[in-house]
Amino acid sequence: MAPAAKEFYEDQKNLNKLCNFLRSSDGPAVREAIMMDKRVYYIKGEKLVNFMVEPKKGTKWPKDLPRFSSRPDAIAVCKELCNIQYIHRSEKVAKGELEVSRVRDFDESAYFTWIYEGDMTNKNLMTTALIIGFLCCTCFPIWPNFLKVFVWYMSVSLLIFIFFLVTLRALLFLFVWIIGYELWFLPNLFDESLGFCESFVPVVSCEKTKDGQLMYRVGVFVAFFSFCYWAVTQPSEFDGFVKGQGDFIKDLYAGTLLSDMSQKDKENIDKPKMPSLEDLLKKLDSEDEEEKELSEEEAAEALLNSLVEDEEEIDDEEE
Repeated sequence: MAPAAKEFYEDQKNLNKLCNFLRSSDGPAVREAIMMDKRVYYIKGEKLVNFMVEPKKGTKWPKDLPRFSSRPDAIAVCKELCNIQYIHRSEKVAKGELEVSRVRDFDESAYFTWIYEGDMTNKNLMTTALIIGFLCCTCFPIWPNFLKVFVWYMSVSLLIFIFFLVTLRALLFLFVWIIGYELWFLPNLFDESLGFCESFVPVVSCEKTKDGQLMYRVGVFVAFFSFCYWAVTQPSEFDGFVKGQGDFIKDLYAGTLLSDMSQKDKENIDKPKMPSLEDLLKKLDSEDEEEKELSEEEAAEALLNSLVEDEEEIDDEEE
């Protein structure tokens, strides 16, 4: 490392810049593990040094950070990172589980866990946006009606878009797979291990299918085109299916798909439900009727009891 570069990395602010780069998506690949009941990211010392000396192909090294010219220079910086506790040495105790090592010195053959979390600006902004979004969702009942309609249309449109995207991806894969190739549009779209931007890269991937799949491809070909033949020769049933799907989408946008409420109830759904004077009078009348019916039942029961007692007295006298 040149003397100017050595002085550059002696400043902790510059070390922070280096660590921000190493912790970014352009930095070296890290693995996840559990240590002290917490998810951590770790890397082998040798891979960290290799990346600092010779980054992987396509890596954009920041222009404001001097490059490392030799392994000893990179190792010296790694030792400094251990001293200031940006990384610490760890030991594997099980698959996917680490524990803190008693040895603190840097060694290329050891594993090191990142303590430095990097620039927290984006995380703080995302956390703030998440909290604001959560509060907005909880206040949904008091939203203006036009915002509710807007959210409804956006949700339905997103749902339909995802459905058609997944369907078209599957059909495209099926058509090309039948002729012996595996073609995926946005192959990493549903890969949860990748970030948002990485999920859209590459746009298309195409590989030759593995050997031994010929019978499967022939079977799928026959089944698919048999369905197409049925759809063409039975236009009335298929047309009814298409019409049903169109009505389903119309009802979905209109909000009447599963509706069992009147339009008046929908418009007044957010208004507090206070009983009217007419409702209160009806309730009082119903209570009076219930009391009247109850009193009549009690009178009938008392009459029946008196009759039973009279019969018992007559029997006693005859005896």
